[in-house]
Amino acid sequence: MLRELQHYRKEAEKRQEMKKQGHGEYRDITEGDFLGEVTASELVICHFYHWEFYRCKIMDKHLKALAPKYLDTKFLKLDAENAPFFISKLGIKTLPCVILFRKGIAGDRLVGFQDVGGRDDFPTRRLENLLIKKGMIRIRKKKTRRIILKVNALLSDHH
Repeated sequence: MLRELQHYRKEAEKRQEMKKQGHGEYRDITEGDFLGEVTASELVICHFYHWEFYRCKIMDKHLKALAPKYLDTKFLKLDAENAPFFISKLGIKTLPCVILFRKGIAGDRLVGFQDVGGRDDFPTRRLENLLIKKGMIRIRKKKTRRIILKVNALLSDHH
């Protein structure tokens, strides 16, 4: 039991550290911040958007809902108009474009809504399942989540 508690305490500390690095929230970054943000975390989901595009706002809504649930992954967005260098470098032609980075390297990408059914009213769960399948977000067992919450509560009581 003690070994298990130590494991969960270490896990909780790791999660707190990830929050300090910007995990757990969906953040707007600048082109200047892009490389540092993408290379500082193992798993990064970056939405390249245009503030006037309706479909970009829809993608924002879904990514904002997912970010607090999956601390292992960093969720970012970058205004395409203000990031011409990376738009060109990454060959982005259609918005919304969500690029999935592993260890700083661009891998898969979601272009428009073709991977989530092609309709504006797709459920967040569909995007979530796709990101799980692609290995970009990791599911935690309920028991593990409960224990992590308890350890977090204990840690915050002691600080």
